[in-house]
Amino acid sequence: MEMKTKEHKVSRVMTVSVVTNILLAISKIVSGIVFTSTALIADGIHSFSDLVTDFFAIIGSHISQKPADLEHPFGHGNAEYLTSLGISVMILGVGVGVIYNSLLSKAQVSSAIVIVVSLLTIFAKYFLSSYIIRKGKQYKNAILLSSGKESRTDVVSSIVVLFSSILIQFSDQFPILLYAEKAAAILIGLFIFGVGIGIMRENISTLLGQRETNEDYLNRLRQLIAKQHGVVNVKDVILMRYGSVSTLNLIITMKGNTSLRKSHDIADILETKIKKFSHSIQYIQIHIEPEESE
Repeated sequence: MEMKTKEHKVSRVMTVSVVTNILLAISKIVSGIVFTSTALIADGIHSFSDLVTDFFAIIGSHISQKPADLEHPFGHGNAEYLTSLGISVMILGVGVGVIYNSLLSKAQVSSAIVIVVSLLTIFAKYFLSSYIIRKGKQYKNAILLSSGKESRTDVVSSIVVLFSSILIQFSDQFPILLYAEKAAAILIGLFIFGVGIGIMRENISTLLGQRETNEDYLNRLRQLIAKQHGVVNVKDVILMRYGSVSTLNLIITMKGNTSLRKSHDIADILETKIKKFSHSIQYIQIHIEPEESE
């Protein structure tokens, strides 16, 4: 039930993102065409890429929440990272496309109205990206975080468009400024490309195996385990993250004269307590060793 609730919340966040990006992409591209702004068109394409990545993010989130089965005993959490990798590839493609089109485009003076459009989109996109990133951290969802980071680049690209649109208004006095928007479009493409590389690197690292490194979180988990009656020592705690769920490999020691039945009961109690401590820990393996002194 909790997993379905989380899936519903993630999908709701992505729906908000999709609707907003549709409006932003259309407004930027149409305004860029009407007011002859190459940079604003590039920015609109960037927003449109957000829309496409959001679509894949919703699909990936749905797949990642599927329960474990015989072929996937640890669930489908890695679908989050595979989807994020797909998003990063799409972002790289968008970046290359923007750079290529910018190099071929003709330098021309855009309307001052582009400045107003850029200001409005900056505010809209900033609030949207902040919302997505906040929810991604709250739900510990890699897809939302990737989508939020990609959306945040749209804020920066809109700022670049804003400055280039201001500079190009002075191209009569300074002819070199005629290329301000062309340069801005190329810069946006490079920035998009860099974000794609960053997301790809981060998710490849996770797919290869990412161990939980939050010491405060791990210490609280160790304390919970150590307080359990019958546990002599906590030898090792290995917590691996697979998307929205985690697996725990735990090595503990008990007194050598502890019966097999008693050890089993203690392990069952520990498993229940650990899952209450963190609902993301869905798969637990407990290895019990006799106390070394004995």
